[in-house]
Amino acid sequence: MIKHRLHHVRKRLHLLPTWLLVVVIAGTGASAVLSLRQNNLNMVRLREAVFEADKNNSDVEITLKKLREYVYRHMNTNLSSGNNNVKPPIQLKYRYERLVQAEKDRVGSANTKMYTDAQTYCEKLFPHGLSGGGRIPCIQDYVSTHGISQRPIDDSLYKFDFVSPVWTPDIAGWSVLATLGLAVIIIVRLILDRWLKNTLANSN
Repeated sequence: MIKHRLHHVRKRLHLLPTWLLVVVIAGTGASAVLSLRQNNLNMVRLREAVFEADKNNSDVEITLKKLREYVYRHMNTNLSSGNNNVKPPIQLKYRYERLVQAEKDRVGSANTKMYTDAQTYCEKLFPHGLSGGGRIPCIQDYVSTHGISQRPIDDSLYKFDFVSPVWTPDIAGWSVLATLGLAVIIIVRLILDRWLKNTLANSN
């Protein structure tokens, strides 16, 4: 009775040929590889759009948002890999440099005006010549008390690193899942078939 059941199980096991499973897994595997590669290529394209917007001083917020949302929703879209890459991988270099230069210009312009104000102020206090009556010390004191210095700009506000999830429900994710599932089925099927064959052979 048990032998008959084992024969029946093995017969049902062979209703779906192994070669057919291999063909299907080859298809899902190819789909997984191609879609994972396409995900990465799309990420690279969106990343370049961010760099281009930064360089051209256009609306970088929109391109950065598109990149962030894509990375968070698709597998194989991490912006950096390996230890030799620039980190964080997204750095708004041009925007940061423009802000630093703008701050330098602001401070330079303000200090130039302040120095002119110092001369005017001290000329009224000491009208008798540049060195007479302490005009130079007056100007120096005015500059030291009214001068402004450059404010530091935090560069971390212009650096970004987005990490993609391990698995996402897109074409790549489902293809990977199907490939792994079929691989498990094929392995279990081969093990079970071998066990049934040996069990039936030993029962004779």
